[in-house]
Amino acid sequence: MGVSVRVGEQEAYLARVGRAGMLLLPMITGIGAQVRDWADELAGEGITALVWDPFKGRNIDNSTRAELGALLKEMDDDAALAEQAELLDHLTDDLGCTKVGVIGWCLGGRFAFLLAARDRRLANVVAFHPTVPSELSSHHTYDAIAEAGAITAPVLVSYPSADTLVPNADFEALQAALQARPSGATFAQYFPGAEHGFTERTRQETAVNAEAYHLAWPQALAFMRSTTH
Repeated sequence: MGVSVRVGEQEAYLARVGRAGMLLLPMITGIGAQVRDWADELAGEGITALVWDPFKGRNIDNSTRAELGALLKEMDDDAALAEQAELLDHLTDDLGCTKVGVIGWCLGGRFAFLLAARDRRLANVVAFHPTVPSELSSHHTYDAIAEAGAITAPVLVSYPSADTLVPNADFEALQAALQARPSGATFAQYFPGAEHGFTERTRQETAVNAEAYHLAWPQALAFMRSTTH
């Protein structure tokens, strides 16, 4: 089981086992029970997992989705990326991880692309249903689709066809940007009928979402193991 840790001025969740590492960037639910379980599962796979806290102690276990949505609209891209870079430093410099990747869900998937476009240390990028619409929200500073071409690490991106936040055309644009890179393999998972956030437990009551997760997660685990060990 992981523990809460302090890294600089921020709190994070850490499940530590060895020199392979992953930085976890949650969805709008924050560091709720499911994200902690994912971190613990990665540790069981031999991968140290450190989780960024996007909402400073607020998560789906103690706040409503509406409250978290309001906090999301106040989030600053540069401030969030600085926090994530600090956690990446902690994984490599303080915890001694020799290979570190990043995995994000929804808003975290968007930040996974932005972080990897800036930091060449990352050994992989995993993005589940990343919230990367071509029409930027008012609180977004950077276009993740435009920046994806700067990523040098191998990427696995998982997209549900019924994503109402990111049109299929935007996913196609993201794929084109990733596949045009001169280096870094691209793995794309495409799930017809699955919905945005299909990895979230509450959404897996819908059969198509549950089936998508059942197929997607083991492949992501294998990808993370092969790129961090």
